Amino acid sequence: MDPIQNPFAPGAGSRPPQLAGRDPIIVNASVALKRISIGRHAKSQLLLGLRGVGKTVLLNRIGEIALEEGYLTSVIEAPEGNTLAEMLAPQLRVLLFRISGSEKARVLANRAMATLRSFASVFKVSYADFEAGVLPESDTAASGHLETDLSNLLLSVAQAAAAAEKPIAVLIDEVQYLRPEDLRALIAAMHQVSQRSLPLVFFGAGLPQLAGLAGEAKSYAERLFDFPEVGPLDAVASRAAIRVPIREAGADITDEALERIFEQTEGYPYFLQEWGHHSWDVAAKAPIGLRDIVRASEKATAALDASFFRVRFDRLTPREQNYLRAMAEKGAGPHRSGDIAAELRIDVTTAGSLRTGLIRKGMIYSPDHGLTAFTVPMFDAYMRRAIPAWRPQTRPKKKRKG
Repeated sequence: MDPIQNPFAPGAGSRPPQLAGRDPIIVNASVALKRISIGRHAKSQLLLGLRGVGKTVLLNRIGEIALEEGYLTSVIEAPEGNTLAEMLAPQLRVLLFRISGSEKARVLANRAMATLRSFASVFKVSYADFEAGVLPESDTAASGHLETDLSNLLLSVAQAAAAAEKPIAVLIDEVQYLRPEDLRALIAAMHQVSQRSLPLVFFGAGLPQLAGLAGEAKSYAERLFDFPEVGPLDAVASRAAIRVPIREAGADITDEALERIFEQTEGYPYFLQEWGHHSWDVAAKAPIGLRDIVRASEKATAALDASFFRVRFDRLTPREQNYLRAMAEKGAGPHRSGDIAAELRIDVTTAGSLRTGLIRKGMIYSPDHGLTAFTVPMFDAYMRRAIPAWRPQTRPKKKRKG
């Protein structure tokens, strides 16, 4: 069929043609935004899920809804290594410039801008006319204690937003990469904002371990946030994600083909998009049938191996690859950490340091005490394809002297 008319375009964070099966999450976020915009209390939200389930897509959709509701929005991705101050200060500066256009909020906006300059100076953030090392213009966010200063900064910004009658939504992706001290400060600041019912709300997205990280950072996090779980789609939603775009493009697909796609993808949204894309391209004519799916499955798997899986594999050291290959040898998981160490033929302490590093890289997580699971769906099968002939890479024992 005509590839130009192909409705599927899989990509990182790309919105699928049919956002199926996510209505409850979208509705809850919409209600929260509407409540905060009229001065009612609502919780901030942290979306939790594995790679490829569409967290970024949902976060972007929430951002769109916020704009429709009259919010000023700030969208941030939290890459490894950057501090929260570095990411947040430039975004808040832009928002404050927009708020300062309101006559009712000008005084508070200018005061918040001075607070932001102090914050940027203390935490050595350089951006546009914020230069590291300049003298603070206010002592409101200049203590050098991140929790205190970020709380004062967000309170100042939120008060200006309230005066301008312009609510603010801050959206941060990959929240699990924030440093522990940054996550603590962000939660503490949002607690202060929430207690005063100010019009500033936070939506974040991250891997499943984020709920635990938030709880460790601040014990009240579970009461401050909602934690919607973003998982694979069920059979009905998976079929809709494929069939609806195909029909809207003037073609069709058989029930048997849809069933095979669901079996192959297990309902993971990113994989559904890959299978939908390749199914359309390999089919000579509509309706797309079971034989087309067999051919498409080979192409979709190859595409995932070359991009989605490979970019994560390439970030691993040889020892980390060895650890994940040992996990894959045991299946999809989750697996007991001790069993993985036994598979590797190394002691639990040595395996533990590898495990900790892989959790920090976002490759694995602990769904329960003592258990380890992949954050990337079907990564066990990929590891077996990437390293087909595998044996534990144990270090040779030192020879005794004498």
